[in-house]
Amino acid sequence: MEGLPTVLVLEDDPDIQGLVEDALTQGGFQCIVVASAEEALALLQGNQKRQALVVDINLRGRMTGWTATRRAREIEPGLPIVYMTAGAGDQWPSQGVPKSILLQKPFAPAQLVTAVSQLLNTSGLPPG
Repeated sequence: MEGLPTVLVLEDDPDIQGLVEDALTQGGFQCIVVASAEEALALLQGNQKRQALVVDINLRGRMTGWTATRRAREIEPGLPIVYMTAGAGDQWPSQGVPKSILLQKPFAPAQLVTAVSQLLNTSGLPPG
């Protein structure tokens, strides 16, 4: 798995975690899946850099995906972000961070892989 781009997935639904992880792994990415915004932010604050963040907007817990991504961008300003949501997409223009993509659930696995790849290709961040 070394050398593959690493995607941090923040999703609190175990079924969706599995679908997202399978799609990204089959698309050529390494995944780290967490269920809480606090855990995701702690990983981002560590020394290991992530190439992208895939985040559900409506999370159980104190922090929404919107808040988590704003904090993530404070840690890694150029971090590519893909939002996933079933019902909060209308808030993306006012709540989402710049240079992000929103996927409306349900989406095809290929759409997720394409969104992450597109952001990585335009981010200017070094791979791996």
